[in-house]
Amino acid sequence: MNFDNLLATLHPLERTVLPVLKQNIDFESILAATNLKEIEILRALQWLENKGLIKIKQDIREFIGLDSNGKTYLKEGLPEKRLLKLIAKYGESTIEEAKEYSSLTPEELGVSIGALKKLNAITLIQGKFKLTENGKRLLTKELPEEGFLKKLPLELSQLNNQEKQIFEDLKKRKQVIKTDIKRLRRITLTELGEKLSSYKSVSSDSVDALVPRLLETGQWKDKQLRRYDIQSKVPRLFAGRKQHYRKFLDETRTKFLALGFKEMFGPIVETDFWDMDALFMPQFHSARDIHDAYYVKEPKYKKLDEELVKKVKEAHESGFKTGSKGWQYDFDVQRTHRTLLRTQGTALSTRTLASKDLKIPGKYFAIARCFRYDVIDATHLPDFNQVEGIVVEEGLNFKHLKGLLKLFAEKFAETETIRVVPAYFCFTEPSAELHAKHPELGWIELGGSGIFRPEVTKPLGINTPVIAWGLGIDRIAMFKLKINDIRQLFSHDLAFLKNVKVV
Repeated sequence: MNFDNLLATLHPLERTVLPVLKQNIDFESILAATNLKEIEILRALQWLENKGLIKIKQDIREFIGLDSNGKTYLKEGLPEKRLLKLIAKYGESTIEEAKEYSSLTPEELGVSIGALKKLNAITLIQGKFKLTENGKRLLTKELPEEGFLKKLPLELSQLNNQEKQIFEDLKKRKQVIKTDIKRLRRITLTELGEKLSSYKSVSSDSVDALVPRLLETGQWKDKQLRRYDIQSKVPRLFAGRKQHYRKFLDETRTKFLALGFKEMFGPIVETDFWDMDALFMPQFHSARDIHDAYYVKEPKYKKLDEELVKKVKEAHESGFKTGSKGWQYDFDVQRTHRTLLRTQGTALSTRTLASKDLKIPGKYFAIARCFRYDVIDATHLPDFNQVEGIVVEEGLNFKHLKGLLKLFAEKFAETETIRVVPAYFCFTEPSAELHAKHPELGWIELGGSGIFRPEVTKPLGINTPVIAWGLGIDRIAMFKLKINDIRQLFSHDLAFLKNVKVV
């Protein structure tokens, strides 16, 4: 241990406190020996403890002290003693006379009469109080309660049996005594602290700041400068910052824009048409069951481009000039106008493909809030964010899609442990799912992907290959933020929010 370096890190407050420390010294003794303020000593002790020079033991104790009435009784006497003297002065006293001449409150008078009767100090004969022989003796003696008040403050745990009974009796009276919790600090030097305190003059001067005077006069050359203590604990600061998941989504958006993608936007309250029908998802098919949509009561239906509806209807019923036979059923036009909360971000892709603003070649993405009925657990929520995207360009194939999925896993989930596995979606062929391995949750599905079928693209006026994907960005965020419960992405727990990783 380099004692010179350790000594050089000591703050002036530490240098003042350390020399007066001895084994098992209490805080009050340090206060008297240093003439420092209490807060200054507390800081010095905390710093010394952080450096491993001392150990602080706190002993919590309960003490009995005088309350406002107790301080008055200590000076003027207990109410029962004052009443006893009043009766002795007049030989006898009625209750009305006691009220008039004793200066006691009605409550004090009642307590005093009860206490004197209990001591057999007075009798009540024909409405008048008279002293008994015991009462006369008590006039010249100190009551136990008076002696108890003179001893205060006392530690509650140190009371004997008689004092405990007096304490219980006085507790019933108004503002006579009170109890206070005190933290008694005792300081013990560690082996390192003992060596340092005897190493050399700890209280030697040191300079903590290079003020202009020292620089102008050159005196800093002859001064010992206090070393920076880079290992000392410092208070943690919880400054204002973006919510961790909000920040992650903003960074995700920035990365897509940097890769040349253009952002897509659309309504949360969608129609069956854009959410499912335009994606060649049959109205009767069980594939719709996995979406568990929340349907909207009002408005129940929304207006659509009827020319587009007609083309999509034809695709479902007979294939719409694609060489496909379609699904061979009667398409329900009214149902396609039905409103629901968006179940997948792919609804934005169909809207974009049908838009007159679509650019070919083009790359598009969206961070879409989606809703599906689900059982809430560590990896599922009924509302979630989905990163949806499409690339429209001649010559695209499945290899391009696999390359994009690998890029997304590395760029956004920061993992190379991935699997691209076969899947089935009504609107893509071929189709695939992206899986990645979480260090705690194991393999997690991050989303689905594929190449849009002609039955999707041609009714919307597109004759160019379109690769598409929809990734669960919530789960990708769990990878990046090292969170193992999806509910923590939206947590309101301040303790969690203060300590969660922010990328």
